Amino acid sequence: MNAVRKYTQEELNKILWAAADSSRSSVDAGVYKDYALVMLFLKYLSDLSKKRHEEYKKRFGSDEKRIEEKMKLDRFYLPPKASFDYIYSIIEQDNIGEEINKALHKIEDANKEKLEGVFSVDFNSESTLGKLEQRNKMLRHLIHDFYKIDLSDAGDDIIGNSYMYMIERFGADAGKKAGEFFTTQTVAKLLAKLAQPKEGDRIADPACGSGGLLLLAGAEIEKTGSKNYALYGQESTGSTYQLARMNMFLHGKDSARLEWGDTLNNPLLVENDQLMKYDTQVCNMPFSLKKWGAENAEADKYKRFWRGVPPKDKGDFAFLTHMIETAKPKTGRVAAIAPHGVLFRGGAEGKIREQLLKENIIDAVIGLPAGLFQTTGIPVAILIIDRSREKGGSNEKKKDVLFIEASKEFKPGKAQNTLTEENIEKIYDTYAKRKEIEKFSRKVSFKEIEENDFNLNITRYVDTFEEEAPVDIKANLKELAELEPEIDKLEKQMDNYLKDLGIK
Repeated sequence: MNAVRKYTQEELNKILWAAADSSRSSVDAGVYKDYALVMLFLKYLSDLSKKRHEEYKKRFGSDEKRIEEKMKLDRFYLPPKASFDYIYSIIEQDNIGEEINKALHKIEDANKEKLEGVFSVDFNSESTLGKLEQRNKMLRHLIHDFYKIDLSDAGDDIIGNSYMYMIERFGADAGKKAGEFFTTQTVAKLLAKLAQPKEGDRIADPACGSGGLLLLAGAEIEKTGSKNYALYGQESTGSTYQLARMNMFLHGKDSARLEWGDTLNNPLLVENDQLMKYDTQVCNMPFSLKKWGAENAEADKYKRFWRGVPPKDKGDFAFLTHMIETAKPKTGRVAAIAPHGVLFRGGAEGKIREQLLKENIIDAVIGLPAGLFQTTGIPVAILIIDRSREKGGSNEKKKDVLFIEASKEFKPGKAQNTLTEENIEKIYDTYAKRKEIEKFSRKVSFKEIEENDFNLNITRYVDTFEEEAPVDIKANLKELAELEPEIDKLEKQMDNYLKDLGIK
């Protein structure tokens, strides 16, 4: 095994990605990521456990019984025959996949409170990983590559950031499936800033994916030097929910409360038989989710849909409604990514939008560029809901809506556009200071929005029209005259070529 060394963030990202990616065979990126990330998690637990064992050995000598007792009281405990080193020692066994499964189950059993059920992937699955020979070849490569890396000195921040980096890299390879488990990092950073979480907040994400948005919202508070906040999330896809649990653990957020289930039909974050209320919520909702459960909305035991039931084939306003109803009255804030359709579609959605505007809780509408996501090329919007604007809240006198037309704020890329730090800062600064900038942002009164039938389409309110420069006819004629001798010369050359070829 390599000598212990401290990696920089960039070094560790590259090394871990190389280890994970080099072992991939014919397994789809969206599936393979679960195996590679579990392997990373196991390696980190093993290296940390080994380091702790050495530290206790210095204190207690060869008293293994006492060392074992101390280790059982730590943040986590690795029982015998459950470490990465043990897996490496039996790497040539034909049943290596089965042995990995056994080791992972032992870890879950020994750490039920924090890790029960977290390893949801089957390392011995023929339907996912292929027949024995193919499966074992891939697993052995994966084990060999991770064995070379020592993570014992990688702190929570560095290993946690590498985990999120790998999720993003897998997302780039997974294409449209990526939206199920992560939000592009630069967009997530912007959303976390716009949510403006503060010390002591309860922060939630009702469609939390692998948990990146929650962690970034928490990181905004940690910039102030405080770690006083609590994270909550719910995720409907089992494997993604387990990724989120590992992500929280790797970031040292063991106390985060995550639930597995359908937020719209079966919200599980409850207390005293009521939905939990939050100070801050962030969300990249599944866009226009079909069959979201409209048939159950009228009978919702929490009466979330009193403003109206969204269409059965478009769940956008169902997620928005849930977030508004679980935001603390008179103080709670929501920052959500949504498709542009929520800004202008009529019918039930139009009525809900009108009601929200009449309640005075829509604080800002921000249009983002197209091509920021693997999942869709369409431009998207961020909605900021602020319940401190409702009657009795500290901002009830704030009556305008800030529109920001940021569709040109991006760095172009071949496969995907990105937001730069400058783009993020410009958008956030404009929002935070409620600036009005020509062709970029404008504060719009309720009256004007009402006159537009409560349509929130950004270009109705922010004029982005750019006049074309007038054509200089004289200059164009002069340029044409200058080109004529060159054209004559080229025509003569062409005639000579054709003669040589016997065509003329």
